[in-house]
Amino acid sequence: MGHIWIDVDLSDLAKTKTRRVRGLVDTGASLTTIPKTLATELGIEVTSRSLVQTGAGRIEIERGSARVGVAGEEDLQTVWISEIIDKVLVGCVTLEMLGLKVDPTTGGIESAPLLLYPLPRE
Repeated sequence: MGHIWIDVDLSDLAKTKTRRVRGLVDTGASLTTIPKTLATELGIEVTSRSLVQTGAGRIEIERGSARVGVAGEEDLQTVWISEIIDKVLVGCVTLEMLGLKVDPTTGGIESAPLLLYPLPRE
């Protein structure tokens, strides 16, 4: 299948600053990761820090909130803000929350149903 690169619209919460970037879909990542320089440019503030597992081991990383848009879908998302990653990595939770999924036959993304599991009846 190879690498899947997609257009991603990133904005601050008020949408006063927006930028379209190319993002690498990373189905092994939960959240979307953006470079610290891009977060600063867009005014995305750090709200907390998280300990995350990477291929190189566990690291502490900053978290913030941004508006993330892909393929015409947009939502408020938690993003990781990285000082060591220099590109946007689009995680699987981001895609799922936007009603999107990877299509391995085309190497692109496509619509997917949002899932809601009802509670069992008592």
